[in-house]
Amino acid sequence: MAESAACPAFQLGRPRYEQGSFLGRLRHFVDVIDPSTLFVSEKRLKECVKLLDDYKRGELPPGVSDHQLWEAQKIKQAIIHPDTGEKIFMPFRMSGYVPFGTPIVIGLLLPNQTVVSTIIWQWLNQSHNACVNFANRNATKPTPTSELLQGYAGAVSSAVSIAVGLKMLIQKANRLSPATRMIIQRLVPFPAVASANICNVGLMRHSELSEGIDVLDNNGNVVGSSKIAARHAITETAFTRVVLPMPIFVLPPIIMSYLERLRFLQSNRRLLLPIHSLVCLVTFGLSLPVAISLFPQMSQIEVSRLEPEIAMATDCKVLTYNKGL
Repeated sequence: MAESAACPAFQLGRPRYEQGSFLGRLRHFVDVIDPSTLFVSEKRLKECVKLLDDYKRGELPPGVSDHQLWEAQKIKQAIIHPDTGEKIFMPFRMSGYVPFGTPIVIGLLLPNQTVVSTIIWQWLNQSHNACVNFANRNATKPTPTSELLQGYAGAVSSAVSIAVGLKMLIQKANRLSPATRMIIQRLVPFPAVASANICNVGLMRHSELSEGIDVLDNNGNVVGSSKIAARHAITETAFTRVVLPMPIFVLPPIIMSYLERLRFLQSNRRLLLPIHSLVCLVTFGLSLPVAISLFPQMSQIEVSRLEPEIAMATDCKVLTYNKGL
């Protein structure tokens, strides 16, 4: 009985944990961003896909447990895009977001940044974000390359201009003490990154607003394309991109400003960078699942809130769409 509660009956294409609660979504996304899936071999991936295909055809080998099926689905969903069916490039998977993004976060939070270093780190951060946004987008409709380039340029420009502008403004604030100025300078990346993240999501996924995204019925069949659902998907994703950098770019500067005053670290300055890196890694690792758990990836919307032609095409009261991550 305890085993059954710990491992519920497998449902193909459904999350293992209940998505109606924040805790259920958190447990689900901890699975989604599990870095161990980055080391899954091609052979293991094919075995997982075959196992799920066998289950779908009703040809499951004897002795396969629900736990094995859930694990197979976890691996497939971590590596393969749900709309395209293609493998997501490792650095741009959600499971690779923390390992590959942490060095950039560390660079953004380094003290005594010059204008050039600020530009470089903001460019690297928005380049990584743009690739992650594109790799995990709703891909039910093709996106023209020109729109992707415009979105990328807009996101990088906004991040760099906000970060450099704030940095120069702080440098001219003569009334601030050196210690206060140092703390504020370390907090500059947050408004720059948060603002640019909104631009990044909106611009990189702009085509969804004009063409709509697929909405599905209870059986997974496409009912139609909805611009309203697309607007909801992008708004929810943009909101998570504001929440995500909040603890990442606010907590480490505060923690490090305290740790740097400790006598031990003042006499062992070479330990500052490793400790700074560890603080960033832990904060990033804890913040990511919390931020993306605010909304379920496969979100639902009432038919009455969608376009009239979609409401006329189905008897369902609620439809589902892939929000993206």
